[in-house]
Amino acid sequence: MSADSFLQAVRERRSIYAIGGESPVSDDRIVEIVKEAVKHTPSAFNSQSARVLVLLGEQHHKLWDIAKEILRAIVKEDRFAATEQKLDSFRSGHGSVVFFEDLSVIEGLQAQFPSYQDHFPNWSQQSNGMLQYVIWTALESEGLGASLQHYNPLIDEKVKSTWNLPESWKLIAQMPFGKPTAPAGDKEFKPVDERVKVAK
Repeated sequence: MSADSFLQAVRERRSIYAIGGESPVSDDRIVEIVKEAVKHTPSAFNSQSARVLVLLGEQHHKLWDIAKEILRAIVKEDRFAATEQKLDSFRSGHGSVVFFEDLSVIEGLQAQFPSYQDHFPNWSQQSNGMLQYVIWTALESEGLGASLQHYNPLIDEKVKSTWNLPESWKLIAQMPFGKPTAPAGDKEFKPVDERVKVAK
C-alpha cells in the first residue's frame, strides 16, 4: 500500500454521528479488524496494555441504555431531552467498540522501571489513542461511520459489572459505529504551515 492510499484513508475518516443499525460488512469482519488493530498497534515497552470490548446488536444497545439510565439520574429534567436524543443516536448504530487500559500491566511496568514510573500512564493513553484511530480508520475504510465518545467515569462500574470485566480494566472511550445515514459536516482547517515547521 502506498503512502497516498494510506493518507486517503486518513482523509476520509471523520466523526459520523448519523448512523443506522445496518453494516456493509459482517460481524466476523468487524471482529477481525479489531483483533488485527489490537495486535499490531504499537505500545511503549511493547506493554500491550490496551483492552477492547466489542458490542454488537443487543449488547451494543445495552451499553447505551446503561448510559441513559445513569445520565437520567444526574441531568436536570429540562435538559435531559437533548442528552437522550444524543444517546439514542449512538444506540441506533450497529455496534460499539469500548476501549480500556489494563492498569495491572501499567503498574507492573512502573514497579519494573521506577525511573519511568510517572510516564507509563501517559504512554498508555498515547498507545490507546493510536489504537482508537487505527480501528476508527479501518471501520471507515469498510464503509462504516463512527465517532468517539467519553461517558467514563460515569458508566465505568456498571460496564465492568455488566460484562464481568476485570477490575484492573480502566475505561477510556466508547466508539459507536454503523452504516452512515448522513455525511459528516464541513470541517475547517487551520493553515498547515502554521502547525508544521521544517528545520533548515
